[in-house]
Amino acid sequence: MDFADDHLIPLVDAGLGNSAYLVDLGDGRALAVDASRDLRALHAAATRLGLRVAYAADPHLHADFLSGAVQLGHDHGATVLASAAGRRAFPHRGLADGDEVDLGGLTLRALATPGHTDEHLSFLLLDGSRPLGVFTGGSLIVNSAARTDLLGADRTEELARAQYRSLRRLTRLPDETAVWPTHGAGSFCSAPPGTERTTTIGTEKRANPLLAAPDEDTFVSRLTASLGSYPAYFGRLAAVNRRGPAVLTAAPTLPALETGQVGALLAEGGHVVDVRPAAQYAAAHIPGSVSIPLRAQFATWLGWLLPGEAPLAFVTGADQDLSEIVWQAYKIGYERLAGRLSGGMTAWQQAGLPTSATAFVTPDRAPAAPYLDVRQTAEYAAGHVPGARHLELGVLAAHAAEVPGGAVVGCGHGERAMTAASVLERAGHTGLTVLNGSPGDYAAAHGRRLTEGGAG
Repeated sequence: MDFADDHLIPLVDAGLGNSAYLVDLGDGRALAVDASRDLRALHAAATRLGLRVAYAADPHLHADFLSGAVQLGHDHGATVLASAAGRRAFPHRGLADGDEVDLGGLTLRALATPGHTDEHLSFLLLDGSRPLGVFTGGSLIVNSAARTDLLGADRTEELARAQYRSLRRLTRLPDETAVWPTHGAGSFCSAPPGTERTTTIGTEKRANPLLAAPDEDTFVSRLTASLGSYPAYFGRLAAVNRRGPAVLTAAPTLPALETGQVGALLAEGGHVVDVRPAAQYAAAHIPGSVSIPLRAQFATWLGWLLPGEAPLAFVTGADQDLSEIVWQAYKIGYERLAGRLSGGMTAWQQAGLPTSATAFVTPDRAPAAPYLDVRQTAEYAAGHVPGARHLELGVLAAHAAEVPGGAVVGCGHGERAMTAASVLERAGHTGLTVLNGSPGDYAAAHGRRLTEGGAG
């Protein structure tokens, strides 16, 4: 059994597309790498294995989630390991290129690998002089490299060139060295889809199209061409991670709110988020509420579509996990959670308060109307309804006036389309139809074929 099988516990956040790692150091202590503020899975793994987290390492100042390193310092007494260049404002051991940390039998060596961020470090795990694996964070990832535009468009090319040099440095490690990235499929910090979340240096040298680039200019062109949009909240979290997220001394909760309290919150500039499945929202919802079904991607769309400083109330279904709502919100820095509507929509309706409904239909029942595709650009380009208007969900609110009246709104399945319809209804649109199905299903039902290419 190799080291990873015996001592490495990957903890995958499928919604944000990231991986954290817990390393059993063999003496009752553990190293945590890239732990997010939602520490439920990490705490469960550590408890199951009887481990205390002695070290918490962060390769870079994350933009897509709040780090759990400070919380691990509080909960386990962990020493936080991070780049000295990151200027973090909380107690930590600042590391520079080449610095080593004795983990007690194993060694962690910091490697400066700027590109995704300026201060980015990779952490090489060594057994004596033998590399076991490297935690590459947002540097080398499976079949790609993480995006370089998070610090602004004016620095994208400069950081892409730094990323080129960083990846070349990493590929000088032995081919058998394991690669343990943070960002993977589903992350807006990385581009390619796929199921593999770890790899090896040798595999990447053979298969990574960026590493196949014949020169730096080609690498930069390929990397920057792959960059799509990313959630709005990314612009806020790096500063919070530099400052250090607030320590939580108890699990946050979602208190019950009466109908009058929810109505008052809306009237005073707050937001109501309906986390029920799309079909339930379609049947009846509070006017002005935003539909974001509770699923793995909930945090992404919450952080993309709603402001982080406004109070939020939630409409939930009978069997939904309230703690999942809270932790998904907290891990992206959304803490102004006023509570949930007590009794759900039944209570709202019994109180005689206004409700709205949205048509949610299968492709065979969808009208032949203007088609709005709210998927990401890469999804749209891979195949879309001929003549469709394309506006990504993340920018839809700013372009609501461009949407034709009575449109059919579609995505890949229906969840994002329902969210889009709720955003458009807030902007004054009426008569929308949400497609419960795929663009391919809609095209087939209307005797058409999907078209590839184009940006909308």
